[in-house]
Amino acid sequence: MNEKIEALKQKITEYQVNNQDELEQYRLRFISRKSVIGDLFGEMKNVAAEERKAMGVRLNDLKNTAQSKFKELIASLEEQKNGQPEDVPDLTLPPVPDTLGAIHPLTQIQNRVVEIFERMGFNVAEGPEIENDWHNFTALNFPPNHPAREMQDTFFIEKNSDQGGQDVVLRTHTSSVQVRLMESQKPPVRAIMPGRVYRNEAISARAHCVFHQVEGLYVDRNVSFADLKQTLLHFAKELFGPESNIRLRPSFFPFTEPSAELDVWWGTKTEADRRVTKGTGWLEIGGCGMVDPNVLESCGIDSEEFTGFAFGMGFERIAMIKYQIKDLRLFTENDVRFLKQFTAFN
Repeated sequence: MNEKIEALKQKITEYQVNNQDELEQYRLRFISRKSVIGDLFGEMKNVAAEERKAMGVRLNDLKNTAQSKFKELIASLEEQKNGQPEDVPDLTLPPVPDTLGAIHPLTQIQNRVVEIFERMGFNVAEGPEIENDWHNFTALNFPPNHPAREMQDTFFIEKNSDQGGQDVVLRTHTSSVQVRLMESQKPPVRAIMPGRVYRNEAISARAHCVFHQVEGLYVDRNVSFADLKQTLLHFAKELFGPESNIRLRPSFFPFTEPSAELDVWWGTKTEADRRVTKGTGWLEIGGCGMVDPNVLESCGIDSEEFTGFAFGMGFERIAMIKYQIKDLRLFTENDVRFLKQFTAFN
């Protein structure tokens, strides 16, 4: 063991470093808890009892030598650093351009939609993406045998209805936030609910299993279908321009009566336009209608005193019209070549 101590002391005395990495290697080898000196202290249990005191003195001397050398090496590196000129950039190299990121087109659309409806007096409300059967279906007047409850349309997390409980699902629409809002707030209620929703659908240029919606709700005395139509018309002209055109087609939704589909004119100038609009020139962006009295009653609102309208639109469909995008799958593929085109719109 004496030979090991002498050999290490010689190495420590002669050790030199030229940079921080080499200094760190020295520290790990001779100063740290798992250093070679620490290993020697661990071997003290094998030394004869009458020799331990003398051996301990020699090991402590070696440890002090290593620590003193460490301080010398630090001072030496500092002196080298102070003696060198400051780093000067190489002016012959080409400059690195300052590149700006782009706000995602769906985020741009959401910000713009929220801005328009806030100017019309709508507040913004949010809710959970994992919902129970009551808020996602039952309170919205979905009958027990409605197709939307089946596996082909809904992502179920827990199937508890067979045991007398409530199913837990990924929300299929942000209408569930409308229910939560009407349960917690007395009329008048005027709010929009942007958010992400999930449906078990085949992915194509026009549909996806994950997409984004904004739904709106207005409940008060004497609210009419004319109020709904003018609200949507004003929204379309604000978002797409004063020459924009919309149409409302009769439809059916369990939670509104009467109900309508909201279409915005896309056009049929190209083959791609005809494919996206199925040859009609119109692109559906959402549904709307008067809130069904059963929904109001389910949320504790007197349907004899209050009426209301509701609407829902997809951000992806709106962005397709706004930016003339032919395939909504581009929104979720994170292709930088696609996303960087929207820097100018920020």
